[in-house]
Amino acid sequence: MFRQKRGATLAHMSGGLSKTITVLRHEAFEHLGYFAEILEERKIPFEYCDLGQHIPKQCDALIVMGGPQSANDAELQSEVKLIERAITAGTPVLGICLGAQLIAKALGARVYKNPELEIGWGGVHFTAAAQGDSVFGTLPSPSTFFHWHGETFDLPEGARWLAYSDGCEHQAFCFGRSVYGIQFHPEITPEMIDDWCTQPVNCGDVAAFDQPVNAHAFETSALARPLLEGWLKVAGL
Repeated sequence: MFRQKRGATLAHMSGGLSKTITVLRHEAFEHLGYFAEILEERKIPFEYCDLGQHIPKQCDALIVMGGPQSANDAELQSEVKLIERAITAGTPVLGICLGAQLIAKALGARVYKNPELEIGWGGVHFTAAAQGDSVFGTLPSPSTFFHWHGETFDLPEGARWLAYSDGCEHQAFCFGRSVYGIQFHPEITPEMIDDWCTQPVNCGDVAAFDQPVNAHAFETSALARPLLEGWLKVAGL
């Protein structure tokens, strides 16, 4: 269950006609980061729905954030059903990390433990299918992104495989025109990484870093923009 919270960009709504992006947030510290800055700049309204509160029955567009939970947890199955309904209704959906795993599960794919804990900065390689993709087509391959996950998923039936890394085969996929699952973290800011490393739920993983925490954090902003703007375009936002 989720509680709806107004995002900063709701102040920019024009005449109540703008579509609002619903953002499912599993932890307060796993927020939109760079994506929020882009949405505010483009005057696209969004609102957070926090885990444990009211869950919306429908939405104009959906972004599903990461978190330390598993997509197999009982507390997240109502969210899986929401995502399934959204996809069936043709609603644009973007999932990050846990969000990508939840989309995969909603599409009938298996979510399970990755062969290794993938945490820190690492290269993401894009497949041939990504070369002409509206979201990933302009990104260099490989691109360096931040990772923090211990689970992965099978590629959903009918989905297009778009990206992989040395530690995780399925880093990104697309289903239909506007449903995207992304295992890595294009939204993350330097401040978010610092914050994540202080969270009690994350402290056990911090030792897995093998390089400076913010080694590539400022570079990520240049990659976050074309990725999110590509999704906004296919989503009609």
